[in-house]
Formats: sequence, structure tokens, C-alpha cells
Amino acid sequence: MSEKIRFASVWLGGCSGCHMSFLDLDEWLFDLAQAVEVVYSPVADIKAFPENVDVTLVEGAIANQDHLELIHTIRKNSKLVVSFGDCAVTGNVTAMRNPLGEADVVLSRAYQDAQFLNPQIPHDDGIVPPLTAQALPVHAVVPVDLYIPGCPPPAKRIRGVLQALLEGQSPEMIGREMLKFG
Repeated sequence: MSEKIRFASVWLGGCSGCHMSFLDLDEWLFDLAQAVEVVYSPVADIKAFPENVDVTLVEGAIANQDHLELIHTIRKNSKLVVSFGDCAVTGNVTAMRNPLGEADVVLSRAYQDAQFLNPQIPHDDGIVPPLTAQALPVHAVVPVDLYIPGCPPPAKRIRGVLQALLEGQSPEMIGREMLKFG
């Protein structure tokens, strides 16, 4: 490979467990670092999602307006968008708020009903991004090219996908090792 792959990872509505599992790649991260240029990630201090990204791993569901804007930018600027983990693939834990109803009910439950001291919904701009009506998996908002299930996906699965992509191949997402949810 002559040119490094422009690589991004994003953390939306989730717990960061997928990124923690990514870090479990341990010493293989050194090999990965030789093959990619990290252009955006929660572990790098990069403020704006760049253009011309080859591969973007998206962790988490779409849960607020900031996520909604970012996922459209990611899709527009990425050749390959990968739903990374069960929240991105199905909504999973993030979507557990959905049975409560619309965003106002969720905010009331979290900031008023469940609080004992000074219950109030934050109203100052920038404190809580406006929630979407429902938490959604990534593919419900933009087209997704590849799915890596798991909560979180094990490092071996992540490596298998990334190794195939680095070799210019399509990952074989077959069998329990590559497809198990949860």
C-alpha cells in the first residue's frame, strides 16, 4: 500500500465501550498506525470532521441534533461508513429511551422525575443538545456500508474487519465470531 488510508472514528449516542474495545487491539494498534492516517477520533483533538475520509467507524445511535448533523457530514465526507457496535447497528441501549415517548418526556423523566434536589430541565444553550424524537440506529438516517455488531464488538472482530479493509478486501461477516450481537 503506497498511500495511507484516511481513517476516522466517531462516538455518538453510546457508552464508548466500542472505542475501549478498539483500544484492546493492543500492539496491533502500532501496525494499524503505520497503515492509516487518523483524521478524526474522540481520542484526537480534531474539532471538525474532515473531507475525503476513506473509512469511518461510527459508534453509538443518533440521539440528538448534534449527532444528526454530524452523521450527515460523515456520510457526505466518507467513502465507507461502518456502524460500529450494537448501538450504531440497532439503537441498543441508547434506544431504551424510545418507549418513554418523545424527547420532552425523556427530558422530564431524566431531569425532573428522577431528581430529588432542584429538579429542572437545563435550558441554557449548549448544555443539552436538542434530542431527536427517538434514538435511531445509523442506517435509519444515512446509508451504511458495513456493520460490526457487538456490545462491544470484541477486538478480534474489529481487527478482522480492519485487516480486510487495509488489504483492499471486503470483510467476511459470517459466523458467530463475526456476527454475534451483545
